[in-house]
Amino acid sequence: MKKKFLAAILAGVMSLSLVACGGQAETNVPSSEAGAASSDAASVEGGDAAKVEKIAMITDSGDITDESFNQTTWETVEAYGKANSIEYAYYKPAEDTDEERINSIDLAIKEGATVVVLPGYLFGAAVAEEQDTNPDVKFIAVDVTENDLGGTQLASNSYICSFQEEQAGYMAGYAAVKDGYKSLGFLGGIDVPAVVRYGFGFIQGANNAADELGVDVDVKYYYGGQFYGDESITARMEGWYSAGTEVVFSCGGGIYTSAVEAAKNHDGKVIGVDSDQHPIIGDACITSAMKRLDTAVTSALDAYFNGAWDTKGGKSEILGLSAGDYLALPTEEASWGFKNFTVDEYEKLLAGLKDGSIVVSADIENQPTVGSHVKVEYVK
Repeated sequence: MKKKFLAAILAGVMSLSLVACGGQAETNVPSSEAGAASSDAASVEGGDAAKVEKIAMITDSGDITDESFNQTTWETVEAYGKANSIEYAYYKPAEDTDEERINSIDLAIKEGATVVVLPGYLFGAAVAEEQDTNPDVKFIAVDVTENDLGGTQLASNSYICSFQEEQAGYMAGYAAVKDGYKSLGFLGGIDVPAVVRYGFGFIQGANNAADELGVDVDVKYYYGGQFYGDESITARMEGWYSAGTEVVFSCGGGIYTSAVEAAKNHDGKVIGVDSDQHPIIGDACITSAMKRLDTAVTSALDAYFNGAWDTKGGKSEILGLSAGDYLALPTEEASWGFKNFTVDEYEKLLAGLKDGSIVVSADIENQPTVGSHVKVEYVK
């Protein structure tokens, strides 16, 4: 990475910074929170003067301790900033509204952000507005699609990407059946495209594994209509587990808490989503269908700081395994909750998805076709 450090500029920037070096500090603007800054500020050549760089990350409706999108993205930004001596900070909107997300972006830019990282589809409207208002700032929005922009054309200073969640869901469903589970459940949050792709991929994976083994598998499938758990959803999960459901793939923000509570009361199992959820769920979590936001964010930051923004700017990518390691099941020993399905079998499955010999349908308009060994009950 080509960088030129100018001591005089660095001293001026750091003396004016509202974010404390080497530690976390609150900004003096009530609507936002500032994260830790690196001990150095990076600069790149820009005409006759060097441009001091700063990465800002804006949280969506959660915070950086959510064990999901925000935390993963923040830890990626933090690691990147530290490794490359680039200033970085995070900002938390005061409310879960487009207006407050935009206000936080504006604040970050006012405080020197040159690259803004935005995790989650909720940032579609913000990207649509801010990219034209701030043409000199680069925007990296992960898990955002062109549909989320509301008809606005993507500008050259913005990069957005989404994921082929059906592939991660497929791996989770396939592995669960291969491990010996025959009664499965899928608990989705709101039936937005990403959640549906996870669920339909899960069914496809379970179906193919059941066909290979010649065993009968049943799947209960339900959208809770929200991204948080509550007593009614916990009660529904209690009913599933008490009726014989062995493992539930919980997909939709904090709704997993209801599945976990019910699973622990019935010695059941759960499958996490988006990131490795074993550290927060414990041994009830047999695996997690992960989207590698860290890989996507790092790739985009590398493109910018290495002078290759033209490979990302103005583009909307759908990231799948054929493009890189953008989806996975965790293979760390603590997170590998399978007893029969092996890491070697997983690696073979992963290779098939990468080389195209295993194809997972991304159709979310029609329920997946299943064979004679699988019965799916779509619960209203």
